[in-house]
Amino acid sequence: MATSDLPLFPLSSVLFPEGSLSLRIFERRYLDLVRDCARGNSGFGVCLILEGSEAGEPSVPAAVGTLAHITDFHTLPDGLLGIHARGSRRFHVLNTRVRDNGLIHGEVEFLDEEEPVSVPPDCGLLATILERVIEQVGGEYARVDRARYDDAGWVGYRLAEVLPLEGPERQQLLQTNDPIERLGQLMHHLPRFQRA
Repeated sequence: MATSDLPLFPLSSVLFPEGSLSLRIFERRYLDLVRDCARGNSGFGVCLILEGSEAGEPSVPAAVGTLAHITDFHTLPDGLLGIHARGSRRFHVLNTRVRDNGLIHGEVEFLDEEEPVSVPPDCGLLATILERVIEQVGGEYARVDRARYDDAGWVGYRLAEVLPLEGPERQQLLQTNDPIERLGQLMHHLPRFQRA
């Protein structure tokens, strides 16, 4: 399988395919990353931090992450650079190295894209919950085609974003390769969030 060299941006959050991300950029290594991505019209990898923190010394990233492409740049009220990015493909990190500027690069292989599969009847409640949440909060998903709610992959990723899960739980959902299995994991988590 072909591999790619990808700059990595370890975060304390998980980015899912088709998910959106807003970042405040202030460290030199990440300003360099944004510049290089803009020049080369390329993406960067987002991985959950396993050890360390978002700023300072390079942290230890999770082995599975999501490719992100910058969709917008803007200046924040404090004068720092803000970016919006969108997640696309998942990847597996084979090995990493740290460049002179502290930026982590990974040799990655991209995981197969999931085939579209319908939400099974026993997981239909998840699609209903997601639709109600999106109706309440609005945002970019409020205008999606109704058919998306029958796409097990899309429903699973969007619920993984909106439910108040812990980072490791979100990471486990990202690492799951079967969209039906991912819905099953979400069904398992659901009782924690239902009102008594």
